[in-house]
Amino acid sequence: MEPVNILMVDDHPAKLLAYEAMLEGLGENLIRAASAREALTHLLRGDIAVVLMDVDMPEIDGFELAAMMREHPRCQRTAIIFVSAVHMSEMDQLRGYRSGAVDYVSVPVIPEVLRAKIAVFVDLYRKTAELNRLNEELDARVRMRTNELEVSLARLKESEAMFRRQSEMLAETDRRRTEFLAMLAHELRNPLAPIRNAVEVLRRNGDLPVGLNWVRDMVDRQVSHLVRLVDDLVDASRISRGKLVLSRKTVELTGLIATAIDSVRSPLRDDPHELVVALPSAPLCVEADPVRLTQVVLNLVNNAIKFTPAGGKITVSAERVGGRAEIRVRDTGRGIAPSDLAHVFEMFYQGEAGAGDRSGLGLGLTLVKTLVEMHGGTVTAQSAGVERGAEFVVVLPVVATAAAEAPAAAMGSPAGPARRVLIVDDNHDAVDSLAELLRMVGHNVQTAYDGQSVVDAASHFEPDVVVLDIGMPRVDGYAAARAIRAQPWGADILLIAMTGWAQTEDKRRAAEAGFDTHLVKPVSLEALLEAFACGAREEQVTRNEGSVVPFTKAAARRSQTRA
Repeated sequence: MEPVNILMVDDHPAKLLAYEAMLEGLGENLIRAASAREALTHLLRGDIAVVLMDVDMPEIDGFELAAMMREHPRCQRTAIIFVSAVHMSEMDQLRGYRSGAVDYVSVPVIPEVLRAKIAVFVDLYRKTAELNRLNEELDARVRMRTNELEVSLARLKESEAMFRRQSEMLAETDRRRTEFLAMLAHELRNPLAPIRNAVEVLRRNGDLPVGLNWVRDMVDRQVSHLVRLVDDLVDASRISRGKLVLSRKTVELTGLIATAIDSVRSPLRDDPHELVVALPSAPLCVEADPVRLTQVVLNLVNNAIKFTPAGGKITVSAERVGGRAEIRVRDTGRGIAPSDLAHVFEMFYQGEAGAGDRSGLGLGLTLVKTLVEMHGGTVTAQSAGVERGAEFVVVLPVVATAAAEAPAAAMGSPAGPARRVLIVDDNHDAVDSLAELLRMVGHNVQTAYDGQSVVDAASHFEPDVVVLDIGMPRVDGYAAARAIRAQPWGADILLIAMTGWAQTEDKRRAAEAGFDTHLVKPVSLEALLEAFACGAREEQVTRNEGSVVPFTKAAARRSQTRA
């Protein structure tokens, strides 16, 4: 893999040497610049993946340099990270983000945090470049084949055979695109898993200095944001191929909305807004997939948070109007220009805002519209204009109130006795961070780093639970699971697949290999503990044709004896 360029900009040579020492282990090409002018020279010479720059510099400061970079086409994909010991107020950070920065690092710099940030943006830069290259190749192929088809149709009467060949080629192209998106999601989820585990370890460890809590929370927010981007990308691919299927049931809407709102209260605390929730006291039921409908509400609320400055007001309400349920999400934020209103639900559309104001992939509202229409409803956008706020209205048909399903309660602490847990993954960071996290909540944990050693490790350790990665070299997770199930002691073990592969086919293969549960990285501690306690979750594939698979009696007795 070719190293990418990382540009370090600071007018203090000692700081540049320190940054170089911190980042040397990444294996990338490190470039030093002692001034903004020298940095501009490097930026014009070649592609730069990440720029790590000081805010306070003579002549041209970091804010000015970032704004100049964002105006140049070569720097559109370059991630800008500011380093500052002084300009760390909310207004300073807002100015930095508006000028084009994607992140902040405070002084003194923590080497591990800096390396983790740089590594995430370098990995995203590589994957984005690869995706752009493949899309350009795909566009070139489609254009070439279309031209060939037009010429052939004009000259020959063999249209039927030619259309068949073209259809086969497009199907193959779509298959490759799907495989690439699945691979991209897998490769992005893998590094996110140990980062999320590390954040949770820091949260549960009281030794972290109070002044660094914001760093932990910031990393947590950014990981969650990346996870949402990956999920949106995968969902958009499923929708475009007609592969997204709803699992409908009667759902009580007000409880579902309240649960969704609870999950966004943390980002609202970090970037304070006035949140007003107005829900009816009477039950309001719809026929819906609760997971997908929750996704609709979350996307709309997160959209309002993103485009509403701190101190703004966000209102979420629901009411019954005749035979319909109306959900409204209103904000006092940036608003929508009249020319953009007709396009806000289009895939990848982000309006006429400047590049510095854009974030995300432009998929969130597209997913909202598609999911709402799959439920037989409609969604509309309203705005009085720029800087005058916006309102999104979802309309769904209501059903009788009987037998409505209440939203699942969030899990707070581990249920049941302590477990003996074996974790297996070739990603050492993922294994070690998850093991530390599980030990902190009282479980007995051992680790292994390849599929070949699983059976020996399990036979000696006698675990209640085995958490297996799928994509391991030599012996993958499927083979390791089958080997465990083939042992006399292997029938009663709870097998959990924890992987970055999230396609329906991946879940089916996991069930066939003997896994009880399929979890997609990065997995929260609550979700993993729930899998320990229940043996399966509502959306997870099981070995028993979709039914919930709890701990077997033998495994339960063994765990109670050891507890």
